Amino acid sequence: MKNIILLGSTGSIGESALDVVRNLAGECKITGLTANKQWKSMAGQIKEFEPAWAALADSEAAGELAKNCGSQTNAQLLNGVTRLADTPGFDEVDIVLSAIMGAAGLESAIETVENKKTLAIANKETLVMAGEIIMPMAKKNGAQILPVDSEHSAILQSMRAGNISEIKKVTLTASGGPFYDFAKDDLPNVTPAQALKHPTWEMGRKITIDSATLMNKALEIIEAKWLFDLDASQIEVVVHPQSIIHSMVEFCDGSTIAQMGTPDMKVPIQFALTYPDRKPLQLEDLDLAKLGSLTFKAPNTDKFPALALGFEAAMVGGTMGSALNAANEVAVEAFLDNKIKFTQISELVKMAMEKHTLINKPTLKEVIETDAWAREEVNRCL
Repeated sequence: MKNIILLGSTGSIGESALDVVRNLAGECKITGLTANKQWKSMAGQIKEFEPAWAALADSEAAGELAKNCGSQTNAQLLNGVTRLADTPGFDEVDIVLSAIMGAAGLESAIETVENKKTLAIANKETLVMAGEIIMPMAKKNGAQILPVDSEHSAILQSMRAGNISEIKKVTLTASGGPFYDFAKDDLPNVTPAQALKHPTWEMGRKITIDSATLMNKALEIIEAKWLFDLDASQIEVVVHPQSIIHSMVEFCDGSTIAQMGTPDMKVPIQFALTYPDRKPLQLEDLDLAKLGSLTFKAPNTDKFPALALGFEAAMVGGTMGSALNAANEVAVEAFLDNKIKFTQISELVKMAMEKHTLINKPTLKEVIETDAWAREEVNRCL
């Protein structure tokens, strides 16, 4: 039985993770749950999964949860979580699955690897900001970091066909989002409502906008560098609208191994929870004859400059990933609030990166300070 803490349990990844736990009944146990403020969803999860504890970050929502659920559960209800290590039963925890959005996932990720627990990570921003710090820390402590997002899970699965030293390059696939075939002149006029309609995946608001700008792929470029110890020159991106091939690895002998499947986040989530084994999962079969064809396009960095920014941050390293990520988070929120145009998201990120004074081999304090600086800089421009 694997004991699991699920961070971000009421989001789309969190809910898919709970579906996986249902599928793995008898093999996994949810011992802790966290979310922001969806107390009604959290109450249902507590009733079903009976964790040792549950926490909501929003104080008002935590109060509602305690008032409506406190007398009906043995779970300890927490108003925010300051340290995972202080939660009930933490010593017996095997996996922390981080499905928190954005930079907010950094602290818990570091605490997880410091305590030698397996980190199953859907929160790519953590490695974008501090992969240079977290990966050596995990290696030193013997803590495993397993990707949950579909692209990096596909790379992990494909890499099992050879040795790391034999890898020539990895190819991240991108759906292209809803606007890839739009004319460049039309992009400034797209609305948040249009951008939130992803053609393939059902995701949270922020990641859906990132997919539309291709910033999500920029973040994945940086994440792949740190997660798999790659040089930026070993990473490429190809647009694959059907989202059937989730990513590929090319080896030194010319062999390319691809991981394919119908687009469903439960596949990479379950692989992370059962790694290195596979377990049955009832999903729609992949029917290639029905699909008929798979198509691929070169990315257009003229229309979608976020990709170039991701490669730049991956190449220079240091605190540039933290600056990129923080600037993007603020800019995406501004777009969703109708304060800026769609194309200004990448423009604001580029501005922050150009103004940032790079720190090589940063401390965690310097990574966090860079995050705060970039947010302040973008807000000042807004």
